[in-house]
Amino acid sequence: MVSVLRPVPVKVIAVAGSVVVAAGLVGASFAFRSGSSSAPGAAAQTPAPAGKGPSFPRPPRGAVVYARQWGGDAIALGVVPQQGHVLAQASVLGPQGSGVSGLQVSLNGQAATACGMGCYRTTLRGTPASIDVRVRSTRWHVALPAAWPPSDASALLERAGRVWRSLRSLSFHEHLASDSVHETTSSWRIEAPDRVAYQVVGGYAGIVVGDRRWDRSPASKQWVPSSQSRLTQPVPAWVRVTDAHVLGTTTVAGRPAWRISFFDPGTPAWFTVAIDRQTFHTLDSRMTTTAHFMHDVYGSFDATPAIRPPR
Repeated sequence: MVSVLRPVPVKVIAVAGSVVVAAGLVGASFAFRSGSSSAPGAAAQTPAPAGKGPSFPRPPRGAVVYARQWGGDAIALGVVPQQGHVLAQASVLGPQGSGVSGLQVSLNGQAATACGMGCYRTTLRGTPASIDVRVRSTRWHVALPAAWPPSDASALLERAGRVWRSLRSLSFHEHLASDSVHETTSSWRIEAPDRVAYQVVGGYAGIVVGDRRWDRSPASKQWVPSSQSRLTQPVPAWVRVTDAHVLGTTTVAGRPAWRISFFDPGTPAWFTVAIDRQTFHTLDSRMTTTAHFMHDVYGSFDATPAIRPPR
């Protein structure tokens, strides 16, 4: 059986202090990387619904998308260019994978009308330079691209995906949170065709080589071996791409890059990524989905130290 990169959103429960919380978060991250639910600390996490049904507040078709964490919830904005106006939709996603209804939401001071679970929509005249999203006491200012409507980025992401799959190795640092309290930071190495290694800061570590894996708890120096479904690596963090647009340009670690946002209906999740304009490497990625707020910074492309079984 070949595992693929599929996120498994979780709600982390602090039942035994910060070590258990960290174990649950790294379990979520490993599940995301490998498609496996047998990550260290799995007992410390409670799976949330995948959120792929009608209760998931997806963006409207053709929208330019944005998303952010709001405590344990996610807020997203979708803006659809139309003749003489824009359709604006706010989506509020709860920690169990369903939309949050019954909220008072305004967009640029204009009350939004409910359009389903966690869905709030209105029409704004002209082409606004920005949209202020207000949900309860939270104000979220979203600057829209200067070039409007923004360019389609589907072809850029398709090429970036091919580059991902052609890599021999890469490394990245990750910050992962499930709400405003529970978070963890980790370092990862990926090596083709089926090797993964990670180390949580002050926490768990793991190594996967083919159909074998080794886990080590922060309280032990011993590696515990077990079997593992064979992985396919490297592959992008997303499953599918819709509504991809170029938000603008940026610089990451001295590299000129496109800043691109899109919605992944296969996860489902909102992404904002930075793609190197020369190499098409993914340099930075922010993903927002059910109780899973992830920021990855990538590097060491084809120059990551080899991953070997522990001695």
